[in-house]
Amino acid sequence: MSLSSSPASPLEQILSRYWGYTSFRPLQREAMDAVVDGRDSLLVLPTGGGKSLCFQAPALVREGLAIVVSPLIALMKDQVDTLVANGIAAAGYHSALGSEQKAIVTAGLRERRYRLLYVAPERLASEDGAWFSSLTASCPISFVAVDEAHCISHWGHDFRPEYRQLGGLRSRLPGVSLHAFTATATARVRHDIVQQLGLTNAVTLVGSFDRPNLLYRVLPRAAVKAQILQIRQRHAGEAGIIYCPTRREVDDHAAWLVEQGVRARPYHAGLSDEERHRNQDAFLDEQIDVIVATVAFGMGIDRSDVRFVIHAGAPQSLEHYQQEAGRAGRDGLEAECVLIASAADFMKWRDILAKNGELTDARRALLRDIERYAASVGCRHKRLVGYFGEAYEREDCGACDYCLGELERVADAVTVARKILSTVARVGQRFGAGHVANVLRGHESDQVRTRGHAALSVFGLLRGASVEEVRGYLDQLIAHGLLQQMGDEYPVLQLTAEGAALMKDPTSMPSLSLARQRKPERGKLPRRSRIEAESWEGVDRAIFERLRALRLQIARDRGVPPYVIFHDTTLRELARLKPATSDALRHVYGVGARKAEDLGELVLRTIRGEESRQHEGHEGHEGHEGHEGKDLGYRS
Repeated sequence: MSLSSSPASPLEQILSRYWGYTSFRPLQREAMDAVVDGRDSLLVLPTGGGKSLCFQAPALVREGLAIVVSPLIALMKDQVDTLVANGIAAAGYHSALGSEQKAIVTAGLRERRYRLLYVAPERLASEDGAWFSSLTASCPISFVAVDEAHCISHWGHDFRPEYRQLGGLRSRLPGVSLHAFTATATARVRHDIVQQLGLTNAVTLVGSFDRPNLLYRVLPRAAVKAQILQIRQRHAGEAGIIYCPTRREVDDHAAWLVEQGVRARPYHAGLSDEERHRNQDAFLDEQIDVIVATVAFGMGIDRSDVRFVIHAGAPQSLEHYQQEAGRAGRDGLEAECVLIASAADFMKWRDILAKNGELTDARRALLRDIERYAASVGCRHKRLVGYFGEAYEREDCGACDYCLGELERVADAVTVARKILSTVARVGQRFGAGHVANVLRGHESDQVRTRGHAALSVFGLLRGASVEEVRGYLDQLIAHGLLQQMGDEYPVLQLTAEGAALMKDPTSMPSLSLARQRKPERGKLPRRSRIEAESWEGVDRAIFERLRALRLQIARDRGVPPYVIFHDTTLRELARLKPATSDALRHVYGVGARKAEDLGELVLRTIRGEESRQHEGHEGHEGHEGHEGKDLGYRS
């Protein structure tokens, strides 16, 4: 929706002046109107869909102080940094501030200098309500926005008990509207959010769960380090996140990447707080390119130019996967999400959950969903959005391994499956996937020879197939419920009742589908997604790289992450349009009046290719409204 119509509304003027945006993204206008009108609301938009703007912009339209509930200090700091850089008075009040810093914020609240205040849920839910009562007495509350609202639901993938107490805000703030925002929420989670917060006649807005800029791939795990390195080479010099299941794997992979010349660091709960914060800030500030992490890393990480996310092991559910993979491409530009998985991942999760007494029917179902996704033959985008109840209309997403032709269906899947099932049966259902694969491929390992399995009629039934191809078939048959893995330390393959039926009767499952990876042509890179090709069209790469260097220099001068200065979308647009005047600069997406005034001359000189002098008068610039955020140590 264009904002060029005249006369512009207050919201349109604010978006243009402070953010440099000339259009609303889907559902943003409706969500902002609900906040401005004082109606309770629930907004579900995928990561990168512009949720934060839906409460930040209305805070500048309504009178009073907007309170934003946020679960992590890192998330508060990033959003406050960005707001302050845009000339908006914002602050956070949390445990990372010293007593003097808290006193400064409190004084600013009494003097009504802020438009937005970020707080942790514990701050509002605390039994000691003295601070909160003092706050509400000193300045009128405009509205309350609950970010990452899925944390309030037992059915969500990141439940936090302290969020559950936020329902008390309804009685403590009568007449103040409440607004919930999240990126991932099934229908059950959405219902729970409304109930727990006590939202009244809430405007419920659910956007598309599809992220068309993300390219999804699934790889059967083989030599995982080689697979990671191959993906990394496609994104040399770009930002990425690699998720590993265990702390040991995180440390091992991070050290190995450094040996390969990659600027990488680890992140997990076993590190000291100081080291975790140091490594996280190094990633946000572009001192390193890759963070290798457990799922402890993620929420609140607002770096917008993450160009790849690798899962070196399957997560617990499709909700976890969408949330974690969704940290790629927050700027709307192309990014690659690769799941490297095997059937052993899901078996490991079941064992862990069972030992913890958490393997409920619901958790089993969640694991089955992600297992089927990993083994599916079809469009990944369609599979993901379908999980959240959304119909996917396109025949070809142009942004997944299947739609890009990297997978091929096996011509006679039932015959291949029966060969595999027969082999499992003939070796007595007492051996693991590696041994079964050797028998099928006709490979005489010591164990195959010792056991006499080279003499079996099934020996070599899939001769010529690679190890990866056969292991992929095994994983798919497990996901289809035809095989199962039994045992803890040394799991063996066994037939299920359905597998035994198919082995005896090929008509019992006529619609069975299996797929294999196409062998890539030597020296040829995988096809680019449609959106990647379009996003670089007309962009002068040399100008783009000069602007990236300028952005990094300014960010380091000011002690903020580079994406706070400009997103890559804005840099590409500048390198495409090449504005030559200040007026033309103002019309570029993402360049608001504040930034045009502050950085315009530097940007124009850089576009012209003039040598950029150290920017006098700009270093550490704090002259705009709301500079308290930087003074209070929002870059720890």
